[in-house]
Amino acid sequence: MSSSNSVEGSYSKRCAACKHLRRRCAEDCVLAPYFPATHPERFECVHKIFGAGNVARMLKAIPVQERAQAADSLSAEAYWRVQDPVYGSTGIVIQTNQEISSTQCELAKIRAQISMYEAQMATEQQPPPPGLPQQQGSLGSQENMPMFEPNDPFNFLN
Repeated sequence: MSSSNSVEGSYSKRCAACKHLRRRCAEDCVLAPYFPATHPERFECVHKIFGAGNVARMLKAIPVQERAQAADSLSAEAYWRVQDPVYGSTGIVIQTNQEISSTQCELAKIRAQISMYEAQMATEQQPPPPGLPQQQGSLGSQENMPMFEPNDPFNFLN
């Protein structure tokens, strides 16, 4: 019974990589610290895009203190590559830049409208300059309007 417990114990301690590859997880498994069994989907994306052997080689080639950051980077790139096989994470950057550009254009239009409304409000609130006669109505006084004679050859109203 003790041998079955040790097998069960080593089985439950396997990392996501070793579980996915159906192999025993060695004590010095380079993938174990970065791909725990609690997050198998993280390794599945990385394995699908880069391959387990390539990831293990990459992690072994860099200093231990930088491996966690490298594993996170590989995981993020693999996730976005699975989501968008053509552009990967670059697609997110392109989309975000387009949204920023669109928002900046919209902001510029709104600022122009605000300044136009502010200028309009400023002119409406200003009193007319002194010395100018104020008009009575929109057409002015009718006393100055020319009258047409009925037999006038230039009268087009007839």
